[in-house]
Amino acid sequence: MDKLYVIKIGGNIIDDEAKLSSFLQSFAAIKEKKILVHGGGKMATRLAEAMGIQQQIVEGRRITDAETLKIVTMVYAGFINKNIVAQLQANHCNAIGLSGADGNVILAHKRISALDYGFVGDIDLVNTTVLDTLLQIIDAVVLAPITHDGKGQLLNTNADTIAQEVAKAMFQSYDVNLIYSFEKSGVLLDADDDTTVIGQINPSSYQRLKSEGKIFAGMIPKLDNSFAALNSGVKKVIIGKAEELNGLIEGTKGTTINNQL
Repeated sequence: MDKLYVIKIGGNIIDDEAKLSSFLQSFAAIKEKKILVHGGGKMATRLAEAMGIQQQIVEGRRITDAETLKIVTMVYAGFINKNIVAQLQANHCNAIGLSGADGNVILAHKRISALDYGFVGDIDLVNTTVLDTLLQIIDAVVLAPITHDGKGQLLNTNADTIAQEVAKAMFQSYDVNLIYSFEKSGVLLDADDDTTVIGQINPSSYQRLKSEGKIFAGMIPKLDNSFAALNSGVKKVIIGKAEELNGLIEGTKGTTINNQL
């Protein structure tokens, strides 16, 4: 079975041209099949503010009203996605950039919750046939965090969740490794000290670390997504620094998440 890397790159790296360039060089050099899922960075917020569109962030999640949806679609599925594709082409990696609406790749529904997040989507289906077909003829697929509901409505969807759901959907055809790459060196005991990386986390150690308050709140959703992916057939999940992508792939850097007790 062929190996597939599903790699999510965080918004803070997208905001740093030098770090993004270095990451994309490493990503382009991966010989195996690969899918890159990217976040949005701060560009959408800056553009919205410049246009006088007030932004609401609740617990790290953007409230996406109709005007904000226009902004994030232009920025995420437009400039950021195509900028990444262009840089990959410059690194001799033939890539194609898609939103969830393109090729019906990711079907979602508007989130239903006590808090109205606006046009935020939760994923229903990943079109593995289209992704697999593309992976047979090009080097990489680059996915923007914009999905659709099949009824003409675009939706803003969390990039971590897209990476998780794509990895889960592709495991029947590939030996899938899921990597969350961002600005930190891995899961840290001290959020302000990059030398406190936890090398391995399993379900029991995760529960212990949470109960002791040693994992900072922003990391918990990533870890929850990691275990959900492992429980659905993904072989390995790694969390770590984008600039250390080679080490993450080799298992010498970052935090490896596994289901071994």
